[in-house]
Amino acid sequence: MSTETVFDLVCSARGCRNEALWALQWRNPRIHSVDRLKTWTACDKHREQLRSFLVSRGFPVEVANL
Repeated sequence: MSTETVFDLVCSARGCRNEALWALQWRNPRIHSVDRLKTWTACDKHREQLRSFLVSRGFPVEVANL
């Protein structure tokens, strides 16, 4: 019997399998209309890293608790 915990949502950071606690909604304004949002999920450890990645590219991003 496996002791691995399975979460409904996992962090979107590469290689991370932690439970996602945050939703980052963003879009690339050069190719997406205002109503087209993408969602990444993040654990506490990667929330700021993923947000900073998106902001540094000029993408509008909103972070919300899941």
